[in-house]
Amino acid sequence: MIDELKQNIETEIEILREISNSLRRLDYANQSERKLLLTSIESLKNSMKLINNSIPKIVDEVDSVQKLPQKERTTSLEKIEFRGNNTELQATINAKDREKLLKELSINELLVKKLRKKKTESAESFDEMKAPRGYLKISNRFFLETAQNLIRKGYFKDLSNDIRKANIDILFSTYVAMLLFTTLIFLFIGLIVGVFFTFINLDVIFPFFSLYSGPIISRIGEMLLIPIILPALAFLMIYRYPTSERDSLARKIEIELPFAVIHMSAISGSGIEPTQIFKIIGLNKEYPYLKKEIRKVLNQINVYGYDLVTALNNVSKTTPSSKLAELFGGLSTTITSGSNLQTFFEKRSETLMVNYRLEREKYTKVAETFMDIYISIVIAAPMILMILLVMIVVLGVAGNISILTLSTISISVIALLNLVFLAVLHLKQPNY
Repeated sequence: MIDELKQNIETEIEILREISNSLRRLDYANQSERKLLLTSIESLKNSMKLINNSIPKIVDEVDSVQKLPQKERTTSLEKIEFRGNNTELQATINAKDREKLLKELSINELLVKKLRKKKTESAESFDEMKAPRGYLKISNRFFLETAQNLIRKGYFKDLSNDIRKANIDILFSTYVAMLLFTTLIFLFIGLIVGVFFTFINLDVIFPFFSLYSGPIISRIGEMLLIPIILPALAFLMIYRYPTSERDSLARKIEIELPFAVIHMSAISGSGIEPTQIFKIIGLNKEYPYLKKEIRKVLNQINVYGYDLVTALNNVSKTTPSSKLAELFGGLSTTITSGSNLQTFFEKRSETLMVNYRLEREKYTKVAETFMDIYISIVIAAPMILMILLVMIVVLGVAGNISILTLSTISISVIALLNLVFLAVLHLKQPNY
């Protein structure tokens, strides 16, 4: 029975290892995963109790002295073997506990399958760096060399910084090549459109098109603006796109920042290593935009081998959010000086939350102002306008215009004003 006792102890050690792994996963699990993990832990505990119940009987049956062969004794113990997908457990237990133990182990195996399936479904996908394809590849073919020459001469420096801060997964030289290629395409489009409208008039009534019969020289002069304006607009839009994307990303990061810093403050109170704080935030799904910047810090440490202070200083130069850059700069100073991290995070979280409340109050004041303007323009003004229209129709000043036409115009103007107010409120509304 010595071998059976050893096997039971090894099985219990394996179960304890699984319980320990599940307990560690609880710290990062969401609500549904947490329920599965707690049920799995309870099932493993019950399995250990059943195996423990058999140990006293195994010890009683151990013969300390080798005896002569005798009549085979009956025993209430039974050796079982459980095989799962990735587990294989053997134990000697009381025969009456056999079904209970197999049931508990099967429950745990089912829960583990569910957890793995859930993890696979919710696994985060990471885009790999790929060679330029499609439109980018064509742009490189025609303008890559030109783009590289312009970059070497010092052009597009601001564009380079904006592309990095906007986290756009396109090489700088490839983006410039695409910018030049698109501008050339719109130049050709502008020439075609200009030539077309040099000889064709656009009418509002059917058949909508007619031949131009005026002076051709002045017409050519007017149409020359089209091949100038179209490529200029295309160039400006593509050039400004990284800037707008950077600003949008900065706003989204600053929405998450106050709550992330509060989270950091709570974690730092346990005395954990600063790098681990960033690892916890970087793995958290509650901060989808901030965690990308946090992972830049972790990549600087794990891939490039920089220390935390150097990584923070490097990332602060490329992050789109000025508030996050200030946080990284202050954190690097705090670590260098040996100050208390928890105190730093607490003070910074208070500042960020004050700014958060001020933004909300500011929007409330703006909404109140717009409400007053809305009442004056969209409610009171149409009533006065309707009275004036009725008076105009009654006095016959409107000529042949009917009341139905005037009413339609009034309703259209009111609807347009409402849409304008909704658009302005939407633009002014903070994202948090």
